[in-house]
Amino acid sequence: MHLFRETFLLFALNLLDAMLTIVWVRNGIATEGNQLMARLLDSGDLTFLSAKIAIGTITALVILRWGNRKLARYGLTVALAVYISLMGIHVMTGLTAFGLISKTAVDDLSVFAGGLLALFI
Repeated sequence: MHLFRETFLLFALNLLDAMLTIVWVRNGIATEGNQLMARLLDSGDLTFLSAKIAIGTITALVILRWGNRKLARYGLTVALAVYISLMGIHVMTGLTAFGLISKTAVDDLSVFAGGLLALFI
């Protein structure tokens, strides 16, 4: 089956993002950046997790069904890049939460990354 591994990776990253978001938000370490998902999280962990799993499942089914199209492959590539970047944010959040790096270092890194991003836009 074409794109199965990539689609599974995207689903797994979506699920990991959901679980880490719940942990960070419930422990007061971070906030949910997506306002729609923040409202679902305010409704409860199960509501939030169910929505994330539903979104991931629908996305996986669409990609597996129409993965032979160029647009689906490009979309999958972009989505994986976004989620892998998001995992980097979760790692930085965890390192900050456990006191392994300072908030100042994270702020400096975000300014650097913002400047780097501005070069490409």
